[in-house]
Amino acid sequence: MSAPLLELEKVTIKFGGITAVCDLDMRVGERELIGLIGPNGAGKTTAFNMITGVYQPTSGSIQFAGKSTKGVKPHVLSLRGISRTFQNIRLFSQMTVLDNVRTAMQGNRAQRVRDALIRGKVFREVESRVEQEAMDLLKIFHLDRFHDSMGKSLPYGDQRRLEIVRALATKPKLLLLDEPAAGMNPTEKQQLMELIRFVQDKFQIAVLLVEHDMKVVMGICQRINVLEYGRKIAEGTPDEIRANPKVIAAYLGEEVDHDA
Repeated sequence: MSAPLLELEKVTIKFGGITAVCDLDMRVGERELIGLIGPNGAGKTTAFNMITGVYQPTSGSIQFAGKSTKGVKPHVLSLRGISRTFQNIRLFSQMTVLDNVRTAMQGNRAQRVRDALIRGKVFREVESRVEQEAMDLLKIFHLDRFHDSMGKSLPYGDQRRLEIVRALATKPKLLLLDEPAAGMNPTEKQQLMELIRFVQDKFQIAVLLVEHDMKVVMGICQRINVLEYGRKIAEGTPDEIRANPKVIAAYLGEEVDHDA
């Protein structure tokens, strides 16, 4: 087998006397769609924060594209190819939809300070290219008609889509989605599932999904990792996870008859 795109080995993080994640092993291959689930407080978002460099593990190792992420800042990991969305929408609410996407493309602009200061021909050509690429992305997700609207003015479902577009604007190899279905109605959730499948196929990237809605997770993920109190208690296909007694007990809070 080829080396995984993302690999966590025995990753642990402690905050004072509290162990938030303990000995976590997890792998995500290129162009895989993997789920990370668990009850509230299981350590899912903390794992995301370690993968993206917001937190540094107390012990263990994280490898992305064959390189350690130890000590690497979030913006550098973004340039390497890791992008994410958040549980709570974090758009630039006072910027237009277009500028939200253009801003995310900043790291991929090849400009010298001199060109930016003078704002001559080279600067204008780069800015024109970036604007066109941003508009092309918005068009793919049917948001181009909102390009001049403020980010905060979009309907909730469109704000979620814009956040995914902004993440894709960094040209990631790995996209982390943190509870993208939060606050959505059933119709919006179905559309989201179709959108995630489309994103993975269209952009040929890996996706790591944290989500509480089991219909969404079971409906699109190839493999699922389950956390409870910071420890991984199960990994497998949706069918295997659905029938796993440890997972059932973690969610229902009761022991399960294994024979049954």
